[in-house]
Amino acid sequence: MISMSSISETLPHALMDRVRAASAARQPLRIVGGNTKSFYGALAAGDTLDTTGWQGIVSHEPTELVVTARAGTPLAELEAVLLEKGQCLPFEPPRFGLASTIGGVVAAGLAGPSRATAGGVRDFVLGLRFIDGGGEWLTFGGQVMKNVAGYDVSRAMAGSLGTLGVITDISLKVLPVAPAEATLVFALGQHDALEQLHRWGGQPLPINASCWVKDETRAGATERLSLRLRGAVAAVEAACERMAREASGQRLEKGAADVEWSACRDQTLLFFNRPSPDLCLWRLSVPQTAPALPLSQAQLIEWQGAQRWLWAPASAANEIRAATAAAHGHATLFRADAGGAPGVPRFDRQSAAIDTITQRLRAEFGPASIFNPGRMS
Repeated sequence: MISMSSISETLPHALMDRVRAASAARQPLRIVGGNTKSFYGALAAGDTLDTTGWQGIVSHEPTELVVTARAGTPLAELEAVLLEKGQCLPFEPPRFGLASTIGGVVAAGLAGPSRATAGGVRDFVLGLRFIDGGGEWLTFGGQVMKNVAGYDVSRAMAGSLGTLGVITDISLKVLPVAPAEATLVFALGQHDALEQLHRWGGQPLPINASCWVKDETRAGATERLSLRLRGAVAAVEAACERMAREASGQRLEKGAADVEWSACRDQTLLFFNRPSPDLCLWRLSVPQTAPALPLSQAQLIEWQGAQRWLWAPASAANEIRAATAAAHGHATLFRADAGGAPGVPRFDRQSAAIDTITQRLRAEFGPASIFNPGRMS
């Protein structure tokens, strides 16, 4: 085991006192780490509760594939330590800037290009500690996969946007970096790209990530599907040869491929440059096998078809959500325009069953509802 932190536990106790005082006064608190994802969700009210002072890697057990870090630990620092041991966070959390913290990664629950095959953030959360609405410092889960009896609270914190409590420490499962990687590109339209992805998806191929986009920044508006393969050397090489032959693909040089996937992960591809000040970025979550949606806006499609992005005004909310719902999915207003999209919910309404569970969790861990109120509206 590698232990890397000697910071005292003074800060969490100060945070606990702050939470107790806010709870007694019914004063909302806005939990902030690196603040790189402040655009995600509605603007939360309240005084700022900064967690960035609580950082450091508590332990890393390479042979057990487990790392434990404090919430304010910069994501870049954690990934660098893992890489030294040939390991990684398989879900590739978007960084959105150098200030991104591991606490923010878990609270936002966002994953990168490999999400469809590797799994999401909550799939790798083994345990965590957090301060609830009563100012108590609670521990859930542990450092192994099978350690939970009853409701898995630690994983419920993933994607909760800080509304359930102040995350202080997180234990995550990590994985070895794949021994081989290759990227293929194909000149395919949206319909053909989705059909090909569905066809390959039912076969034992080492597909790790996909990205289809219509590049309208150049003359001729090219449409391109990029596929990343990861796994054993023999499996990747065999798949490259076969897939390139079946759909006339070309292999991308590693340096260029790394730049492209990093840009896809962090949303710095040209597609993610706001085309007009009055447009919002919409995130559509649908089944992988969903066909092309009846929407006129240009899209970027990831996760073998399961995640789709488009730019549209807030006024198109009903059209976008209706088309997504018809495909058995949901739509999120991911980045709002300069006006904040007043009156348009950022997230689709939850089902009655999920809403009941959510309300019970909030009532249990923070009956005063002081954490990030309104953030998930």
